[in-house]
Amino acid sequence: MPGKPLDVLVIGGGIGGLALAQALLPSGVNVQVYERERDATGWVRGYRIHLNQIGSRALHRCLPGPLWEAFLATSGHPGPGFGFHTHRLRELVFVEESVMTGGAADPSGGQYAVSRTTLRRLLLAGLEGVVHHGRTFQRYEVRPDGRIVAFFADGTSATGDVLVGADGANSRVRSQYLPRARRVDTGALAIGARLPLDDEVRGWLPGNLADGLNLVLPPSGSAMFTAAFNGRRRAESLLARGAGADPARAPGPAAGGAGRTAREGGLADLESGLAGFGLDLRSLADDLQDYVLWALVAPHGTYPAGAADLDGDGLKDLAGTMTRGWHPALRRLVAEADPASVQLMPFKTSVPVGPWPATPVTLLGDAIHNMTPAMGFGANTALRDAALLASGLAAFQRGRGTLTEAIGGYETRMREYGFGAVRTSARFAEFMISGSPLVRRGAKAWFRLCDTLPPVKRMSFGRLWTDGAAAEEAAVARP
Repeated sequence: MPGKPLDVLVIGGGIGGLALAQALLPSGVNVQVYERERDATGWVRGYRIHLNQIGSRALHRCLPGPLWEAFLATSGHPGPGFGFHTHRLRELVFVEESVMTGGAADPSGGQYAVSRTTLRRLLLAGLEGVVHHGRTFQRYEVRPDGRIVAFFADGTSATGDVLVGADGANSRVRSQYLPRARRVDTGALAIGARLPLDDEVRGWLPGNLADGLNLVLPPSGSAMFTAAFNGRRRAESLLARGAGADPARAPGPAAGGAGRTAREGGLADLESGLAGFGLDLRSLADDLQDYVLWALVAPHGTYPAGAADLDGDGLKDLAGTMTRGWHPALRRLVAEADPASVQLMPFKTSVPVGPWPATPVTLLGDAIHNMTPAMGFGANTALRDAALLASGLAAFQRGRGTLTEAIGGYETRMREYGFGAVRTSARFAEFMISGSPLVRRGAKAWFRLCDTLPPVKRMSFGRLWTDGAAAEEAAVARP
């Protein structure tokens, strides 16, 4: 389409929609994002996000350099790896960070724990006039000339060449475009909460819980996931060391993990780059809170009637009852959590659907492959979608192929990895709530074998968090 910018309408200003906008801007595409929330903080409710190698590589492709470096400076290090334990905190297997990242040395191949608030601010930076809040999508129409008209609840409309549904698990775009695509309840329900991570808590919390990812497995029927977020501690350390400090040397990665590099100018250069986006590291750091997240997952039937009506203290008491007999540190983690942070979370999942013909309407993220929180694949897959779709649309903008080919190529690849992640996440959620002691004993035996035989460990766990996404080059060009 030489001489005419492609008009892309993105419905939904979440992680995937904003990342897509960031990636498209340098390519000359005219992108506009329509978000139903009335202000920029609408979707930041919830806990920190774990970006695995797939997500970090995609984010690196989408963000301008200064924003990527700010992400590195404000993200927490998830710890030296992923530990699997019994409910007595006896270690079954420890999956090292090098296994989770394939030994990648480049920062874009690492894994990170990021604040939702901070990520939101970074994704919005530089998108003034691109993101429109308070615009609730209702429906779309395809005009005779092939252009798409999106209609909003306030009576306004917008017209474009492409409509991207990035409007989440309850997507209205999907409901109209692919009504056969469904979401179902998995039967799993979780109580999640945060415990502020300060020096006092670090004094009694076992090291693997204070610095790392963990899955705790009782004999059957439930599981607990824990993860530490230390982004504020890391950013404060960087700021305290002054203008010459290098973000790559702030506390975080263990030796041998993926390095974190910034420009040679260190902190001063980072601050200079951020100023062009109206941001500074101090204000980003002030948004951060260090804490340990825990989520206790069990079948719906385990919970008493009325559990959904319990307040934070009531849900904590219920989690305490459900973890009776567990290690004292795990029970204290539950008991001392901030009541205001406690949530009851049903695990739902999309049902994979077969191929559909490519058109100027497409979907990304939870709008098409919503998955359970198990394994933390959701945000990572949405970012991968954004980077891949942006590269296809940018190639079309440069005159390569047709629009249908660009979108069809994206959808073919997205269905493969996206629905693959849906299936893996659903299987893992099913394992977490399995009431079969035999299944749990077999899994624990396998974990112990993996811990004994490193090649078996790499084979079993290595491709969960990295699967060759780096080979999806056709990267979005940056000026």
